[in-house]
Amino acid sequence: MGLLLVLLPFPASSSSSRPAGTAPLISRGWDCGKRPARGRKLWLQPNPGTLPKCQLLHQMPVQLTTALRVVGTSLFALAVLGGILAAYVTGYQFIHTEKHYLSFGLYGAILGLHLLIQSLFAFLEHRRMRRAGRTLKLPSPLRRSVALCIAAYQEDPDYLRKCLRSAQRIAFPDLKVVLVVDGNRQEDAYMLDIFHEVLGGTEQAGFFVWRSNFHEAGEGETEASLQEGMDRVRDVVRASTFSCIMQKWGGKREVMYTAFKALGDSVDYIQVCDSDTVLDPACTIEMLRVLEEDPQVGGVGGDVQILNKYDSWISFLSSVRYWMAFNVERACQSYFGCVQCISGPLGMYRNSLLQQFLEDWYHQKFLGSKCSFGDDRHLTNRVLSLGYRTKYTARSKCLTETPTKYLRWLNQQTRWSKSYFREWLYNSLWFHKHHLWMTYESVVTGFFPFFLIATVIQLFYRGRIWNILLFLLTVQLVGIIKATYACFLRGNAEMIFMSLYSLLYMSSLLPAKIFAIATINKSGWGTSGRKTIVVNFIGLIPVSIWVAVLLGGLAYTAYCQDLFSETELAFLVSGAILYGCYWVALLMLYLAIIARRCGKKPEQYSLAFAEV
Repeated sequence: MGLLLVLLPFPASSSSSRPAGTAPLISRGWDCGKRPARGRKLWLQPNPGTLPKCQLLHQMPVQLTTALRVVGTSLFALAVLGGILAAYVTGYQFIHTEKHYLSFGLYGAILGLHLLIQSLFAFLEHRRMRRAGRTLKLPSPLRRSVALCIAAYQEDPDYLRKCLRSAQRIAFPDLKVVLVVDGNRQEDAYMLDIFHEVLGGTEQAGFFVWRSNFHEAGEGETEASLQEGMDRVRDVVRASTFSCIMQKWGGKREVMYTAFKALGDSVDYIQVCDSDTVLDPACTIEMLRVLEEDPQVGGVGGDVQILNKYDSWISFLSSVRYWMAFNVERACQSYFGCVQCISGPLGMYRNSLLQQFLEDWYHQKFLGSKCSFGDDRHLTNRVLSLGYRTKYTARSKCLTETPTKYLRWLNQQTRWSKSYFREWLYNSLWFHKHHLWMTYESVVTGFFPFFLIATVIQLFYRGRIWNILLFLLTVQLVGIIKATYACFLRGNAEMIFMSLYSLLYMSSLLPAKIFAIATINKSGWGTSGRKTIVVNFIGLIPVSIWVAVLLGGLAYTAYCQDLFSETELAFLVSGAILYGCYWVALLMLYLAIIARRCGKKPEQYSLAFAEV
C-alpha cells in the first residue's frame, strides 16, 4: 500500500487531531521542491493507488527510519537486560569486608542508580506540573465537549451514591455523564434507583433498561428488537446530560464499550471512572488542560488515592503504595510521555483516537482466548501503539475504594499481574515509537521479580544464616530510603510506613506474580462486586507454596551451617537486634498514628472533595 502526502490546515493554536488513519511525518528537510504553506502540517495517509516518484523517494526514508528505530530499540533492550544479567551472574563487588560479611556490588549499584534516576525525573515532572498550574491559562471549556463514563457492577450503594454526587459537582459546563450498569436483573435495580435519586431529578436525565448488550442478545430478543435497542441506547446517551443504561451482564469491557459506542463522535474527549470513585471537582479541567496543551498527547491519567485507607492495615499500606506508584513511577514515565497504564478510576482520552481502535480493543485476544481483564492498561497501550504520548497529572485527583481484606487484595493483585505481563508483550511492539526510557523501564521492571526470586532462593538454600538476615536488612533499608524520599516529596510523615510494604511484596506479591504467569489465560479469580464480597481462597495457593519453599530453605541452611565464628556471631546478633528494633519502632508508630484512626469515617482524614 502506498502513501499519499496530504496538506491539511493546522493552525498553531489549534488542537485538532490528525485525520483518521494518518500519522505525522517524521522526516524533515524534503519537500519535492515545494514547502508547505505556513500554518500547515504534513501528514501521511494510506492510498492504494500509484504514487509519483517524488513521493516514493520520501516513503523509503520513512520506512528505513522505522526499521532502524526497531533494530536500535531491540538492541538497546537486549543491552539493558544483558548488562543486568551479567552484573547479577558475575556478582562483581566494589567493596567488601573480610569473608564477605558486608559487600556492595555492581548489581546493587545498578538497582540503586535506577531508583535515583527514577526519583529525579519524578521530581522534575512534579516541578513542571506546578509551573504549568501557575503559568498556563485554562482551556476554554465551551469549545470542547467531554463525556464522563462510569462503569458499575454490583456496587456498594454508599460508594455509588458518593461517585454520582462527585460527578454532579465537577466544575465543567455541560459535562455529559454516562452510567452503564453491568447487569439488568432485579437485584441490580438499586443502582438505577440511586441514579434517579442523585441525577434523575431533571429533564436532562434519561435511562434505558436493555435486555441485551452490543455483542449478546438477551432472552427473547429478535434481530429487529436488538437493533432497536442499540438505537435506543445511542439516543438516550446522546440526548441526555445524565444517562443510565442497564444491560445484560458482559464484564467491565462490555460496559465500557457500550458507553464508547453509544457516544460515537458526539464528544471531543472521554473521561473514564469506576463506580467506587469520588472525583475532585477540578479533575476534568486539569486533565483537559494537558490534552489541549499538546495535540500529540492521546491520553492522560490523574492521581488516584484511597478512599477507605483507614479501614484496615491492608488498605492503609495500599494507600502509601498507590501514592508511590502514581507520584514517583508514573510521574517519571510522564516526564518522557510514556505512562504505561492510565488507571480506570481517573483517565481521559481523545475520542477521535478511541473510536479508531474501539473494535480492536474490545476484541483483544491472547493465546486464542478473549481478554476479560486489563481493560484500562490495554486502552493505554492502544494509544501508545499509534505513536501518541500518554501523560500523568497530579493536579487531577480522585479517591477510590481498595480491598480491606488480605484475600481480596491478593486476588486483585494477581489479576493485575496477569494483565501487566500480557500487556508487557503487546507494549514491547511499540517501544520504537517512544522515548528509550519506556524500553529501559519496561525491561527493568519486567524482569526484576525473576532476579529477586532467584536471589531469595539462592540465599535460602546456598547461603548462610547471616546472608539471609543481611538480605532482609537490605530490603528494609531500601524501603526506608524510598519512604524517606516519599515523605519529602509529599510532605506527609505517613509515607514512612511505605517501608512496611516491602515485606508484603516479598511474602505475597512475588508468588502472586509467578502464579499470574502460570494462569495468565484464565479469566476467573478476579475481585468481586462490592455489594456482596465473595471470598476466594485460590490466591493462597502460591503464597503457601512460597512460604513452604522459604521455610524449607531456612531449615536446610541452618542444618548445613558450620559453627559460627566470633566475628560472624557478632554480625548475626547485631543484625538481629537491628532488624528487631526496626520492626518494634515501625509497629509502635503504626499503633500510635494509624491504628487509632481505623474504623472512623474516611472523610475525616481524606481530601475535602470526599465529603459528598
